[in-house]
Amino acid sequence: MDLNQLEEQLARIKAEAEALRQEADGIDALRSAETRLTKGPLADVLKSIKAFPPDQRGPAGQAINKTKQEIKQLFADAQSRLRQADVVGEQKKTATFDPTLPPPITQRGSLHPVTAVQREVERLFRGLGFAVVGGPEMETDFYNFEALNIPEMHPARDAQDTFWLTNGWLLRTHTSPCQVRAMERFGPPIRVIAPGRCFRYEAIDASHENTFFQLEGLLIDKDISIAHLIAFMKLLLREVFGRDVKVRLRPGFFPFVEPGFELDMSCMICDGVGCATCKKSGWVEILPCGMVHPNVLRYGKIDPHEYTGFAFGLGLTRLAMMKYGIADIRILNSGDLRGLAKADRLSGATI
Repeated sequence: MDLNQLEEQLARIKAEAEALRQEADGIDALRSAETRLTKGPLADVLKSIKAFPPDQRGPAGQAINKTKQEIKQLFADAQSRLRQADVVGEQKKTATFDPTLPPPITQRGSLHPVTAVQREVERLFRGLGFAVVGGPEMETDFYNFEALNIPEMHPARDAQDTFWLTNGWLLRTHTSPCQVRAMERFGPPIRVIAPGRCFRYEAIDASHENTFFQLEGLLIDKDISIAHLIAFMKLLLREVFGRDVKVRLRPGFFPFVEPGFELDMSCMICDGVGCATCKKSGWVEILPCGMVHPNVLRYGKIDPHEYTGFAFGLGLTRLAMMKYGIADIRILNSGDLRGLAKADRLSGATI
């Protein structure tokens, strides 16, 4: 590659940036497009500098950095215009307010979407013989990590950005600690689900929040296999959505299960086409699951040679988003009453 070819490639990247800017329908989409370009094509071009002759590397690097800055400014200007449009829209709404009009009719309250979905899932699993258990939101390192086969220096801890407290405890990153507590308390055979709130130090966007709701499920008995796991997961999604849901099962690493899987469902916001909620993939991670690791059984004082089982972590917040067509997870924690599920959409859930 020479400098002329580099200029042509940079021009194509800038044209792609302009096209993505025009297609973007919101700030999240703009951020996603900018990240995809700067960490994709531009990063690849930057790596190619070493193939240039020494006397051309300086000009090549300057051209790439200039293009990168232009693209960043392009998306920054687009975000600024969107924010300004929102402000103008709100001002127009305020300007048309007529204080002489009668007040709006106060609507009767309804369940939060996550609460509605949680109650629905609890009813389903109670009918399958599962007990509903809970646990503390402020957890010890032992129950949140050690007893789940995640020792202190295990790299899996890096994947869970944790809120540590001054007393050495932490805000639980999942409801999986209830697995070990249930095994200690009840012993095998076990059928339990543990719904609850979890906390992670996440970068907040349309599909990630630092506070979310999860439902951990655990079944331990003799001769339990992966076939049982898949059957339960398909039954769960079919009952929640009232129809068969398109799913895919792919390998996934979770220290407390072996083997582990990621069960994804087709995004119901965009019908699998691709949107900000599913990060343009058409799929949403909904059910990490797998067969309980023998070490976890031992921590729960259960003989892994005699018993096997499966565990899954259902994202109640994401499930509510798919069920009620909520495109942005931030709505659910915003306190905005428009984010509440309507009473006639709660699939039989009562207030």
